[in-house]
Amino acid sequence: MEIKWEEGFKISADIENNTVHISANKEGLKSLSNILLSLSEEKNGSHIHLDEYNSLEDGSTELIIEKVDD
Repeated sequence: MEIKWEEGFKISADIENNTVHISANKEGLKSLSNILLSLSEEKNGSHIHLDEYNSLEDGSTELIIEKVDD
C-alpha cells in the first residue's frame, strides 16, 4: 500500500477516559485522509500500524486502522 505523507505532518493518539483522541495538524489530517483512501482500495484485513516509532508523536498510543468486510 502506497501512502502519501504530507510534509510537516504531526499526528498523536491517546486514550482519555476510554475515548481514543487523535490530534493532528493540517498536514497530519491530510496524511490520515490519504491513509484512509489508500486502505479503502486494499483487500479486507489489510491494516496499518501507527505508533510513536512509526509516524506518531512521542508518547502516542499505538493506532491500528483495519479494513473489514463491506
